[in-house]
Amino acid sequence: MHNLPNFVHIHFGKSPDELGDIEKRVLAKAHERKIISTDINAALKAESTSGERLADSIARVGGSWSFILAFLAFLVFWCIVNTVVLLTRAFDPYPFIFLNLVLSMLAAIQAPIIMMSQNRQAERDRFEAAKDYEVNLKAELEVLSLHQKIDMHVLTEIAALREEIARLHQKIPD
Repeated sequence: MHNLPNFVHIHFGKSPDELGDIEKRVLAKAHERKIISTDINAALKAESTSGERLADSIARVGGSWSFILAFLAFLVFWCIVNTVVLLTRAFDPYPFIFLNLVLSMLAAIQAPIIMMSQNRQAERDRFEAAKDYEVNLKAELEVLSLHQKIDMHVLTEIAALREEIARLHQKIPD
């Protein structure tokens, strides 16, 4: 990449000043012959707050089969205790108004936490897509660079062959 403005214009179709941050970063990495880090977990973990990590954990647990089955077992237990076991002195008799209140509060708290976690997952997906773009762009630049080197090598060999043929033609008498 000796002639950077020409290289940028040929491969990106614009001047170096018109390049975006991603393209500049990829060009710098390609020029330095360094890899582009794709450790998404470390990058996102460094930027996340404790509340975001907590929301991810709650969403991970709340969306698991173990939670669903355990909560179903709790609901069955609640109904059995309040209808059969404590038939005369149930603290939440049928139609289980207190249980409905608890479920409503749980849903009111759990829904925004799950939405927060989904937003973070969407952010993670966007970040991952951007990293994929960077890696693909760098790979394409490296392939183009290899093509250019091979083309230059082939042209050098052709020029050397032409010189050899011209020299041989000069030695052969007519």
